[in-house]
Amino acid sequence: MKIGVLTDNFLCPLTGAIKKASRLGLAGVQIYAVSEEFNASLLKNTAKLDEYLKLLKDSNLVISALCGDMGGHGFEIAGDNPERIEKSKAIIDLAAACGTRVITTHIGVIPDDEKSEKFAAMVSALDALGSYGKKQGITLAIETGPEKPETLKKFIDHTHGGVGVNLDPANFVMVTDVDPAKAVEILGKHIVHTHVKDGIMKKKADPRLIYDFFANGGIGDMRMADYFVETPVGKGSVDFDAYINALKNAGYDGFFTIEREAGPDPEKDIESAAVFIKSRLEAGGYK
Repeated sequence: MKIGVLTDNFLCPLTGAIKKASRLGLAGVQIYAVSEEFNASLLKNTAKLDEYLKLLKDSNLVISALCGDMGGHGFEIAGDNPERIEKSKAIIDLAAACGTRVITTHIGVIPDDEKSEKFAAMVSALDALGSYGKKQGITLAIETGPEKPETLKKFIDHTHGGVGVNLDPANFVMVTDVDPAKAVEILGKHIVHTHVKDGIMKKKADPRLIYDFFANGGIGDMRMADYFVETPVGKGSVDFDAYINALKNAGYDGFFTIEREAGPDPEKDIESAAVFIKSRLEAGGYK
């Protein structure tokens, strides 16, 4: 089994986060590729990247994925996309240099209307990036959240390779009111990375409202607290046994990467999540 963690959730510099992940006995880390200490501009043709890669190797860790999320409304706004595409291509190049095959990102809220200008703009951007990444063996994985799995699958079917899914089960239960196991059945072959996160929906709302809060105020936008709460893994509404069983049936053999974006002691929650998910994966037949 491959269990990882999102390094930013340790709330410390990257080198310290890598060491913490190693002490937990994890197999990999997901790293934000848009941070001040780890980004395509800083690490291009520098020895700093080699230092990080050596530390990872010495810590028996690999990079499960890079996170290329640039915030805002993703690729919804056609006029912003040329700049975002170029920055994303640089992140793809960085992923290739790091030896990882996955980049995850939120892309905005996919419209149901396939004939809308926004749908066309988003497909055009992701198709371009998918094609660019595919040449280097890298998949741009759309993080689940604002849309139903059927809508996401339909969107991916409009692209020509190199576009996949980063399945976050908590986003489905907190925002979209979708059973993650059912989402796996729909998205199965497209899933290249997953998050281990849990949560509870407090009040149902149009997912676009929630993601507008996220786009304008970031993850710390307090308005979102009226609608959902992220919980420690195993304490929310995600049925991890059903979810893991669905992934196994779909043939998924990638990373289960712990994400903890809330709570007073995320490091403690990450440690307990690692114990929890290891036991559930073993029970589900992952070795």
